[in-house]
Order: sequence, then structure tokens, then C-alpha cells
Amino acid sequence: MQLVTLARNPVPSGAIVDELKADDGVRLRFARWSATRGPRRGTICLFGGRGEFIEKYFEVIADLRRRGFAVATMDWRGQGGSERLLRNTRKGHVRDFRDYQKDLFRFMKDVVLPDCPPPFVALAHSMGGTILLHQAVKPGSWFERIVLSAPLIALNREKTPYPQALVRAYSEVGCMFGMSTAYVYGGYDIPEEQVAFEDNRITNDHERWTRNKSILDVAPELGIGSPTIQWLRAASRACIQLQNPSFPARVQVPMLVFAAGNDKIVSTPAIEDFCVGLKVGTHILLPGSEHEILQETDDVRQRFWAAFDAYLGIRDVEV
Repeated sequence: MQLVTLARNPVPSGAIVDELKADDGVRLRFARWSATRGPRRGTICLFGGRGEFIEKYFEVIADLRRRGFAVATMDWRGQGGSERLLRNTRKGHVRDFRDYQKDLFRFMKDVVLPDCPPPFVALAHSMGGTILLHQAVKPGSWFERIVLSAPLIALNREKTPYPQALVRAYSEVGCMFGMSTAYVYGGYDIPEEQVAFEDNRITNDHERWTRNKSILDVAPELGIGSPTIQWLRAASRACIQLQNPSFPARVQVPMLVFAAGNDKIVSTPAIEDFCVGLKVGTHILLPGSEHEILQETDDVRQRFWAAFDAYLGIRDVEV
């Protein structure tokens, strides 16, 4: 359970890397770091999206440590350095999003609560946001605040140009007829980070895209391709719950939600509609940004960090 280091993407100093076992025995890779400067502000629990891996967030981890935060992060089951669930390790698969919820619980209980300084703030992207939103309606949250980057509340219609009901029916029927571990229609083994830059749907930043591609060139075992039909069914069910008009009002943790103005992966209107119903949250639209806000160009990232710092009351960040 090591971290992959490159000259252009070195492992932040002081990393503690290990694995934990989920309730069903699946091995999950995690890493944590202490802050690099004061005042100490607690711990950011960092959660990536579908198909992502810890190495992709080294720059973000350094940004957070300079702000006085310790950082704890993990790879979700079936991706990154965590144990894969199918023989074809490139398939993005999960049985149910509740499995992710259980992994989050185990990570917090076994890693964060014993070894990381409070208070705890969650920072989650895309699918990670879906998981954190479901956690945010439960009593007794670990998190003082939650910050979400382009959370998956509904898929973008450009990615899935079919009615949501039809997509869900496709995944339900596919699983019913024994196709749960097959790729979704048109699926393939190539990770999103390894398509041609001109065809990518996640960032406008060529340098960061090249960096992330280089990680997978050196360590292809970290990447996954398209999701399976079972993953699509699990995601559809999780998103349907979030789209219930009563759900946002039940969120109990204050949150700041960022939406990408040019998102081709998740639905920005769905994020905006969700946030209108929040009683303890607000949202910010970043015009021109593709889906991966934290992997975007410097100007987009600067707008993100300015809002992040204002929300958490951070001043005089060491650059």
C-alpha cells in the first residue's frame, strides 16, 4: 500500500500510508498527513470521485496543509490502490452505494477519529459528494462542515442523453438478467485520465491533465475504465434519493457546494436545484470550469480557494 511518486508529482512529505479492512473484508488504501504550518485548524477528510486515486490529489493536499489542516484521505473500494471487486480490474463496480457509506464509517472510526486532530471538515468531489450528502442527513455527523466539488446528484444529459427513468430501467433490467458486471453500453477499459486531451471532459488544464495521465502511465493499476451496469443501478438509486424535494432540507451539516459551469459529467442544474432547498448551505457556480474543479486551470482554482478560505475563515495563506 505505497503511494506512487513522480518528479512532477512528488508524495507530500510526512505521509503515513496503510490499509484498513472494510466490514466485508475489502482492503482499502488510506493516507494521512499533518499540517505544515499553524495555526492548526483540524483535519480535512478528502474524498475523490469515481475512478480517482490518492495520487491525483497531492497538489490539493499540499494546498490544504499550507492552510493549517491535517489531511486524511482514502481510495474508495474498487478503485485506486484499494482492492478491486471484479476479475477485470478496469471495471468500475460497486454492489450498492451503501457499501461506500460503510467504508466511510470504517475510515472515520479506524483512521480519522483515533489519529487526526479535530474539528473535521469534509471535502468531496463528484461521487464522493453523493456519499457525503447521504451521510449529512444522519444524526451525529463527524463533520463540522462539508465542502463539495461538482457533486453527483444527476448525470449530465450530454453523457447520458436518455431520460433518467430509461437509464434507471436499463440498469435494473440489466441486473435482473445477469448482466450486473458487464460494462454499461459503450463502456471500455480506458480511464478518463488517459483519453486524448482534446477529447477529455474533465479539465481545461493541459499541464494537470498531463500530470494525472503520467501517474497512470507509470502505475496503470491505479486506473479504472467505465462503470458496470450494477454501478449505474447503484448510482441511479442513490441519486433518486437526493432528488427527492424533501432531501436538501434534511441536511444537518453546513455546506458549501461548487458547481462547474461547463460540466459534462454531472448535471449542474441538478446541483443548483438541490442547493436551493438547503437550509444550512450555499452554492457557487464557477463559469467555464469543466467537471474536475480542483484539477482545473489556475484561475478556476484560485476562485475555488478564495471561496473556500472565506467560508472557513482562513486568512494569510502561505503560497
